[in-house]
Amino acid sequence: MTESRGQGSYNRPTGAGARGHEVGATPTGGEMETEQQEFSFWQDRSRVFLQPIAAPSILGLFGLATATLMVGAWMARWYGNALSPVILFPFVLTAGGLAQFLAGMWSYRARDGLATAVHGIWGAFWLAFGFMFMLVAAGTFPIILAPRIGVANTPFAFWLIALCLITALCAMAATAENMGLTVMLVLLAVASGFAAAGFVSGASWPVIVAGWLFVASAAAALYIAGAMMMEGSFGRTMMPLGKYSAAANIPGRRMTRPLEYKYGQPGVKIGQ
Repeated sequence: MTESRGQGSYNRPTGAGARGHEVGATPTGGEMETEQQEFSFWQDRSRVFLQPIAAPSILGLFGLATATLMVGAWMARWYGNALSPVILFPFVLTAGGLAQFLAGMWSYRARDGLATAVHGIWGAFWLAFGFMFMLVAAGTFPIILAPRIGVANTPFAFWLIALCLITALCAMAATAENMGLTVMLVLLAVASGFAAAGFVSGASWPVIVAGWLFVASAAAALYIAGAMMMEGSFGRTMMPLGKYSAAANIPGRRMTRPLEYKYGQPGVKIGQ
């Protein structure tokens, strides 16, 4: 951990033992000296402990890309049949669900509200999707109720309606970040909308279109996660993300400086 002295505002304690002034009273020289000593006492003993963490969205986006690529390709009918999700669910459950949901909680700790919402809600979706087909594989969930392409399933469609609305709101918020993230979330929202329409109507073509869009969103997620990982490893922009600052999109440009003392601290390092 990095340690630094706190340089913030100071509030004197109140109570029976506190020394204060009445409103409008002018402190004497002795009182001002006592205040300064008291301030210095607390300042010299105040510390801010920093616990840096890696960007949680690197893991979250890789997990999202993994699940949406596999399931999206199945929905687009690139491979498989109605029972393919039974084979897919273990990796969907762990990568798209567990890993991404954890990334959402770490994003909460990193005070990133947008990443918390995206990884939290999509991680929860993939956890539920994986659990459902795990129960199907175990024979404890009626397979006739599981989602199948070309078969109407309104209850499952409402999963996707909720995802579409939340992801659309996240896409609006992402416009303050960069264009890469915005495009990815727009693709996810539109894909969820098409998939919902397909499962409400029972038509195959909206689900197939959704599958193609999910694969496109997975490609965007892979690019964004790779760009963030490269920037963290090299300490400079390697893959532009379409940020509003033109300088931030120049490969090789260092855009951030680590929060640390000039010559570092003993025992503090970045990496493993």
